[in-house]
Amino acid sequence: MTGTIVRLPPFSSPPTTSSGGRCCSRRRISSYVACAKGVRKRSPDDYHATVRALNSKGRTPRKSLGQHYMLSNEINEQLAAAATVQEGDFVLEIGPGTGSLTNVLIDAGATVLAIEKDPHMASLVSERFAGTKQLKVLQEDFIRCHIRSHMESLWANAESSGKSRYAKVVSNIPFNISTDIVKQLLPMGDIFSEVVLLLQEETAVRLAVSSRGTSEYRPINVFVNFYSVPKYVINVPRSNFFPQPNVDAAVVSFKLKQEADYPPVPSTKSFFSMVNSAFNGKRKMLRKTLQHLSTAANIEKALVDVGCPATSRPEDLTVDDFVKLHNLITTV
Repeated sequence: MTGTIVRLPPFSSPPTTSSGGRCCSRRRISSYVACAKGVRKRSPDDYHATVRALNSKGRTPRKSLGQHYMLSNEINEQLAAAATVQEGDFVLEIGPGTGSLTNVLIDAGATVLAIEKDPHMASLVSERFAGTKQLKVLQEDFIRCHIRSHMESLWANAESSGKSRYAKVVSNIPFNISTDIVKQLLPMGDIFSEVVLLLQEETAVRLAVSSRGTSEYRPINVFVNFYSVPKYVINVPRSNFFPQPNVDAAVVSFKLKQEADYPPVPSTKSFFSMVNSAFNGKRKMLRKTLQHLSTAANIEKALVDVGCPATSRPEDLTVDDFVKLHNLITTV
């Protein structure tokens, strides 16, 4: 299954300007989050609150960590709304920064596990929400941390309070490690039901919108649709960040599949190895790039059996086509 795209009017919230055209959206999203908790919301973050928070730790955004802080509370609320965050949810947040999205998630009634690599930001968020039991902050590199054990620990501690086991990911992640994060999260359908991320616009479109048959079609597209149902949610102009990046961003939702719903392959390792090999010679026919797996004649016959031309290239095949081809020409 390929991703879908839902185009909504873009939000843009520069530090010193506002637009009357966003009032309806602002009321709708704010009402959603407020109703989820039923209590008075904390003061939302903006440009001045973000700068004050950074100054309190003597920090400036670090390019090496991909730090671009969200200035628009509306976008944070849109992220929470895209994941339908509600009372009792468990939410993983990667890179909370100054805690502007954390603030919205807690107000929505979620228990948040925040993973922050920067020790100064981890300290800042811990101090900011020291009065709530709805947040646990870990100062770790998400790419290297054992997220399964951390989530199990969070659930175990909450079970005594009667909260249900329900986990989602909602994050404004560094653009420079977005693909690594997606690859790590999407196969975790046994832990997370949904992953909602703020990504670079170009990456968001590539991952969520079908590019089959074009030069943009890559192994990551097969990976994403193997493990999830992606959806492009909304464009986020670059003016909403501090410091302002050179590109726009976008919110993407990934509905994670359970293992029983994965396409039927005897080995995912073997399957993705074949897919990667197929794309190594992107403009070459599969009968050439997959000859290490079978003869050209067998590959041509398998392609025809799948319903594809014998001269097919990797960008011509859907996820299901790749699955059928794999199961015909490989022995695990």
